[in-house]
Amino acid sequence: MLKIGCHLSSSKGFLAMGKEAVKIGANTFQFFTRNPRGGAAKPIDEKDIDAYIEFAKENGIGKIVAHAPYTLNGCAADEKIRRFAIDTMADDLKRMEYIPGNYYNFHPGSHVKQGVDIGINYIVDMLNEVMTEEQTTTILLETMAGKGSEIGRTFQEIRAIIDKADLGYKLGVCLDTCHIFDGGYDIVNHLDDVVEEFDNVIGLERLKAIHLNDSMNVLGSHKDRHAKIGEGNIGLEAITEIINHKAFRELPFNLETPNDLEGYAGEIALLKSLYR
Repeated sequence: MLKIGCHLSSSKGFLAMGKEAVKIGANTFQFFTRNPRGGAAKPIDEKDIDAYIEFAKENGIGKIVAHAPYTLNGCAADEKIRRFAIDTMADDLKRMEYIPGNYYNFHPGSHVKQGVDIGINYIVDMLNEVMTEEQTTTILLETMAGKGSEIGRTFQEIRAIIDKADLGYKLGVCLDTCHIFDGGYDIVNHLDDVVEEFDNVIGLERLKAIHLNDSMNVLGSHKDRHAKIGEGNIGLEAITEIINHKAFRELPFNLETPNDLEGYAGEIALLKSLYR
């Protein structure tokens, strides 16, 4: 069975997200831990979470992905911005333990002209401060398109963070199809080669989730503009191969395409029909 979902609004709580997911044919989903532009998170509603956990069991909802706010930049030049990132991630990880055993995804950040090595060291410092032996949440580093001074534009940069972190075994990867295509990895014509490179550099055992998006831009553009499934430069044929690839087919896929719920329901139905 294809594990497929999309990004849902967390404003109404976990049970509402679970019901919304089932309504559109999803069996997983992604959500922001708080406003994507930052700010305080809503208080935890334990009754809502308990109701969601029961609903998820009854309806076959698998592992879900929490997404850190876009403003989280653990490798910023400004110490106050780095402290915000550390405090936000630490708080998010504590909150994630109310729904144990799931994923927390974040953009590695932008080094802002400090250089990749310094940026990676700051990200590792953040992870070392917030991660604990006891946490059940796997933190996912998202592959990036390489805009500006983004870190995570290559598999090697992701691997460097994992290798340097004290608790690197609690880190995984979320592969974004638009991002890696825009970053120069040709998943349209050379998918097997990209998979092999990922395995050689990072290891497929680290790959835990996929953001399934088409791209408005061409290969290697470093632009990061998502397109609806089959309406971009990756195309439906390549996306069909991605969801059916032996390295990916059992992973949770989450759509981040420019859509409303009705549009997501249509894409989910389409992808299910293409899953072999």
